[in-house]
Amino acid sequence: MRTSGESVPEVTFKLREGGEWKVKSSADYFKGRSVVVFALPGAFTPTCSSTHLPGYMALSKNLKTMGVDEILCLSVNDAFVMNAWARDQGVDDEVTMLPDGSGHFTRAMGMLVDKDDLGFGERSWRYSMLVVDGVIRKMFVEDRNQPGDPFAVSDAVTMLDYVSEQPRQSASA
Repeated sequence: MRTSGESVPEVTFKLREGGEWKVKSSADYFKGRSVVVFALPGAFTPTCSSTHLPGYMALSKNLKTMGVDEILCLSVNDAFVMNAWARDQGVDDEVTMLPDGSGHFTRAMGMLVDKDDLGFGERSWRYSMLVVDGVIRKMFVEDRNQPGDPFAVSDAVTMLDYVSEQPRQSASA
C-alpha cells in the first residue's frame, strides 16, 4: 500500500464526457494541484450513496476554500456507471467522478480488494487522501481488520478537519 510521502501511480483513466471517450492521465489530475481523493467500493452501493459521496458534496466548498483544487471520487466502476451515478446523486461541480474501470490506479495504490463473496469482484478498499503535486500528503484508510464495510475515517469531515489544521494547501507548498 502506498503511504504518505509517495507519489500517486501514473495511469490513464478512460472517461465519457459529452458522449465522447476521453483519456486523462494521473498527471492531468494531480500535477501542480492540491487534490482530495476519496475511494469507495462501488457506485450505487448503500454507504457510498447515502453518506460517503454526499458528505464530500456537502463539504466541497469548505475544502476548496482551504486550497483544495479538486475533489475526486474514485471507484472501480466504468465511466458509464460513474456518470449514471453522478446524475442519480445530483453531482454538479462539487466532485469529479473518476472511473477506474480496470482497477489500474487502485491496484497500483495497493488498495484493490476481492469482494467476490458479495458478487462485486475486485473493488477499491475505502480510503481518502490529500495529494499535493502528485505526492500523497495524508491517507485515511479504513481498518482492513474490521468486518464488512467499515466507514470511520475516510469521510469528508475527517478530511476537512485535517485540511483545516494544515497550512493552506497548494502545489508549491
